[in-house]
Amino acid sequence: MTGKAGRLCRIDIDDSALPPPSAEMEQDRRVAVFDLLEENCFTLPGREGKDAPPGPYALLLAVRERRLVFDISSEAGERIVEFHLSLGPFRQTVKDYFQICASYFDAVKRLPPAQIEAIDMARRGIHNEGARTLKERLEGKAVIDIDTARRLFTLICALIPE
Repeated sequence: MTGKAGRLCRIDIDDSALPPPSAEMEQDRRVAVFDLLEENCFTLPGREGKDAPPGPYALLLAVRERRLVFDISSEAGERIVEFHLSLGPFRQTVKDYFQICASYFDAVKRLPPAQIEAIDMARRGIHNEGARTLKERLEGKAVIDIDTARRLFTLICALIPE
C-alpha cells in the first residue's frame, strides 16, 4: 500500500436504482468495504498536464444508465472526477462468479473438503479475472493494485443485477 494520500478513505454505494440486496450480498459488501478501508491503493493520474489532486479520496460507486460510475471526491467532499465504465466487459465474469459462488455455498453443505477446495479455487480464479478486467478498464483513470481491484470487484458484483 502507498502512503495515506494514495488511498480511499470512504466508500459509499448508491444502489437506490437496484432491488434490495440479499443478506449474503449485503454481508459480502460490508466485508469488502471494511477490507478496502483497512488497506487499499488508489491514486488518480494527472490529466491534461495537471497533477491530480492528492488523496485520500472518497468513492461513490453506482450504476447509472447501465454504466458503472466511479464518483471521486476529496476527503473533505470536494468533487474531483467522475468516470463511467461500460458494464459489458464485466457481465459474463459476474455471471460466472455468481454461479460458482452458488456452487460453493451448496458444496459447503454436502461435499468433502477436497471438492470444496477445488470449487473455491475456481471461484478465486473467476474473482481474479474480474479484478484484472477492472484494472484494465481503469487504466488512465485510476491506479489500483490487485488487492484493491479484487475488493472493488466484489462491490461491482453487488451492483450488477444477476
